[in-house]
Amino acid sequence: MKNKIILGDCLSILKTIENNTFDLVITSPPYFQQRDYGNGNLGIGNEKTEEEYLENLINIFRECVRVTNSDGVIVFNIGDKYINGALSLIPYKFAIRAIEDKKSFLVNQLTWSKLNPTPRQDQRKLIQSTEPFFIFAKSKDYYFDLNNYLKHLDHINKNIRNSPSDKLGKKYFELINTSDLSEEQKSNARKSLNEAILSVHKGEIESFRMKINGIHKLAYGGQDGGRNNQIKNNGFTVIKISGNKMKKDIIESPVEITRDNNHPAVYPIYIIQELIKLLSKEDYFILDPFCGSGTTCIAANNLKRNYLGIEINPEYVELANERIKKSSCNQEFFI
Repeated sequence: MKNKIILGDCLSILKTIENNTFDLVITSPPYFQQRDYGNGNLGIGNEKTEEEYLENLINIFRECVRVTNSDGVIVFNIGDKYINGALSLIPYKFAIRAIEDKKSFLVNQLTWSKLNPTPRQDQRKLIQSTEPFFIFAKSKDYYFDLNNYLKHLDHINKNIRNSPSDKLGKKYFELINTSDLSEEQKSNARKSLNEAILSVHKGEIESFRMKINGIHKLAYGGQDGGRNNQIKNNGFTVIKISGNKMKKDIIESPVEITRDNNHPAVYPIYIIQELIKLLSKEDYFILDPFCGSGTTCIAANNLKRNYLGIEINPEYVELANERIKKSSCNQEFFI
């Protein structure tokens, strides 16, 4: 069953697969009444009502959760739609229903920021340039390799980092000296401040902020164990700022199309490969129940993961297999 694409309806095929088969699911179901996917009105996305679409989508999601390992992750990319001139928020209605099942929980919403969004004719609405990738996990033991995510940007961030000023932290030292902290608290504050300054010089963090009791206001509604308690108990707190080194929940990428334009909606291989590196190891088994043009399978194959794709349209199965074949010997498919 590994490293192949199966032709057929994904819900029917998923029901034949055993529990806990896959380590990761990454998919993008057809959007509701958005595009002609060339499947003769078969499959999801062609429903007459939004409610019917969401119900069908949740049924497939439940099967994806079932066939995923207990430490596995399920990623769904879903697009929104204007209905009667109003944005329907379909992705978020889906996400709420998904977590209401209580068989998985939402880890992150990764926002895809499109560098080349499709222009709108309507001059009374802004161009939609983002889409969510919802990341669900079945347990708190899910695999998550943050160091491997966007790793290619690390050397860029290192090269563009400016040398810190010799005056870094000077103002905070002055504030510590004039504060109402005890001598022990002042000594600890200076020590923590020097450590933060050294971290900036080493390139471990980009910058920092310091809050000192009696000088800086406490955050409204601060919780036990948070910054407020650190200030109350220690007299100060240091907030380290990673800047560009932070792995944020926004990722930029252009919208892609296949060269022969046989598929109307190809999500970016760049985003998929980064998700695979973040959420799986080599030899992990990855499922895409809406395989389409095969992007998930291509990324999995190039990153030495096993894959299974399911696709209802025979033309797309052929297209996906051709793209996978080319990607195996031509890295231009792999960013």
